[in-house]
Amino acid sequence: MSLLSPSLQAFVAVAKLKTVHAAAKAIHITQTAVTQRIRTLEAKLQTTLFIRGRRGMLLTQEGEALLRYCQAVHELEGEALAKIRGAGHDSEVRICITGPSSIMRSRIISQCFSVLHSFPNLLMQFDINDLDSRVRSLISGDSQLAVVRKEDVTAEMDQKILKPEKYVLVCCEQWKDRTLQDILQKERIIDYDFFDQMTFHYLRYFDLFDFAKHERHFANRTDALAMMLIAGYGYGVLTEEFSQPYIQEKQLIILNEGKVYENTLSLAWYPRYETPLYFSALVDAIK
Repeated sequence: MSLLSPSLQAFVAVAKLKTVHAAAKAIHITQTAVTQRIRTLEAKLQTTLFIRGRRGMLLTQEGEALLRYCQAVHELEGEALAKIRGAGHDSEVRICITGPSSIMRSRIISQCFSVLHSFPNLLMQFDINDLDSRVRSLISGDSQLAVVRKEDVTAEMDQKILKPEKYVLVCCEQWKDRTLQDILQKERIIDYDFFDQMTFHYLRYFDLFDFAKHERHFANRTDALAMMLIAGYGYGVLTEEFSQPYIQEKQLIILNEGKVYENTLSLAWYPRYETPLYFSALVDAIK
């Protein structure tokens, strides 16, 4: 059962599946009917909802806003139908949270467990994403909550400042007898990708940047990056929480006398007309 109109159901299907053909099969109507419903909706709203691209039907900015509205309605459906039906055993709702691997693995996922216990019909999708596309995922409606940099939060979004991530400079345990200056001058940095500036931020903050070689290796998964650090292919930064198991197992050591660089992140979301209880509980639980 859906509380969305037939036109909005067709719109959501095209937005998710990217083609009219796939949408028609999914909602069991003809392609002509899907096209007519989209045109009727665009005429009613006096706007264009899709543009046709190489990757199929792509949402316009107005289309993205309408998709977020439809998703908010779908979220409320689950809560409303659960009350109507009593137990609400078949009124499940899915929420996607996207965030970088370090904070997702060390904090976010475990902080959501109490909410899952309180709302058994809530289905969670944890999208571990170290790319800068997390805001885009929120804008497009692929995720409903995103852990992003404070400066990436737009005026239309709500946000909650999270406890800062604390980054330390680390290298392999075999280098424990070398000086920091020797490592900076002779070894390469290991970062996530070309756009990852976190090690550079750390070095600049502690006036070490001019001593360091600036050539870098890249590994676009945090666990793979840690593997390269352990193997001695360079040095770099990891969060205190993420690096702790490797330090305890004497695979990595902390450089620069354990000095910490704090990186502040925000939990961002689009405001709802009426916020479901489980959504508020997730926002409250994530710190």
